[in-house]
Amino acid sequence: MAPPRIVRTVKALRSAVQKWRGAGESVSLVPTMGALHDGHLTLVTLGKRKSDRVVVSIFVNPTQFGPTEDLSRYPRDEAGDARKLGFAGADLIWAPKVEDMYPEGFATTVVPKGAALPLEGEFRPHHFAGVATVCTKLFSQVTPDIAIFGEKDYQQLCVIRQLVRDLNLPLRIVAAPTSRERDGLARSSRNAYLTADERAVAPALHRALKGLAAIAAKGGLVNKAIDVATHDLLHAGFAKVDYLAVRDAETLEAFAPKSGRPGRVLGAAWLGSTRLIDNIAV
Repeated sequence: MAPPRIVRTVKALRSAVQKWRGAGESVSLVPTMGALHDGHLTLVTLGKRKSDRVVVSIFVNPTQFGPTEDLSRYPRDEAGDARKLGFAGADLIWAPKVEDMYPEGFATTVVPKGAALPLEGEFRPHHFAGVATVCTKLFSQVTPDIAIFGEKDYQQLCVIRQLVRDLNLPLRIVAAPTSRERDGLARSSRNAYLTADERAVAPALHRALKGLAAIAAKGGLVNKAIDVATHDLLHAGFAKVDYLAVRDAETLEAFAPKSGRPGRVLGAAWLGSTRLIDNIAV
C-alpha cells in the first residue's frame, strides 16, 4: 500500500482535517517520535477502529530530552516509517520541522505537576514539561476527537490524561496495552541500542515487575521485594536501577492495597548505555 501523504505545515494539516470534518468524519491522532515498530502500528490499528481517519505525528521533540540524553542519536527513519504506516492504513503523517514547532521567540511552556512529579519526574525533571507542551501543540494543530497513547509509557499516559482534564481540552485519551516481544520485553525504539548480549538480559526487567505485581496484589512486603528485585536485576547484568515502585494507577501516589483502588508497578533501569522503562498492572 502506498505511504500516506506527509504534511509539514499547520496550514496543510488543517486543510486536510477540515475536509474530513466537512465529510462528517472523525479523527484520531497517534503522537510518535518516529523509528516506528510494531507497537506503534498497533496504535494506528486501534485508531482505525475508533475513528474514520488516523493522523500520525512524527516529531523528535527536543524539549523533552535532557542535556545529557540521546536527542542527537535518537533513531530516525522517516521513509521507513512512512512505508510502515502505509501498510497500517494511516491517512496522514504530520511531520513538522523543529523551527516550525518552536519558532524564534517561542516562550510558552506547559508545566504539569501531580502525576508528573514522582518517578520519571525525579530523574528527568524537565521531561514532562516538554511532553505536555508538545502534546498541547499537537492537540491544537490536529484537533483530533481522540488521541491514542501506549501504556508502555505509563506515567506519560497519566500526565496526558491529567493535562486534558485540567485544561478541558476537547478530546478523549485512549490507552493501548503495551506491545511486547515474545519474551516479554516491551517494544521500544530504544531497544535498537541494545547489543545482542544486552537484548538477552533485557526481559529480566519485565519479569521483575511481574513478580512485584504478584506480591503487591497479595498485600505482601513490597519494600523488601523491591530490594530483592533490584539486587536480581543488577546481578543479571543491569548497570543501574533508577527505580522500582508500586503506585496508585491513577495518581501515581503511594499504593494502598486495602483501598480497593488499582495499582501499577513501574520500573526504570539501565542496561549498558540504554535506559529501559516498563510497567505492569497490579
